[in-house]
Amino acid sequence: MKGILTIGLLIMSNAFMTLAWYGHLKFKELAWFSKLGIVSIILISWGIALFEYCFQVPANRLGFDENGGPFSLLQLKVIQEVITLVVFIIFSTLFFKNETFRLNHLIGFIFLVLAVYFIFKK
Repeated sequence: MKGILTIGLLIMSNAFMTLAWYGHLKFKELAWFSKLGIVSIILISWGIALFEYCFQVPANRLGFDENGGPFSLLQLKVIQEVITLVVFIIFSTLFFKNETFRLNHLIGFIFLVLAVYFIFKK
């Protein structure tokens, strides 16, 4: 159960992280947002990133094996990276129609999944 909760929290964390890091690139299409300067955009992104930390920190504490969780530190990091890519691919596909997911991206993603396999292999 801790493993599933950890992964769920990591997914939520990465959704906010992706929005904070890349959302402003799409938000510029909004009339009020397009008039903001870089400092305002940074502050808005920091505000969104606060929610990312509200999910990321508990996920790592709950999931870490030295805290009674099911994952080693390396496993947590690799899980987080794969989740980051999955969330990013979904985000970019939905919000940036001019971006395409090509075969080389798929091959790279497969190698990352293989990395997860080897990190978890005893």
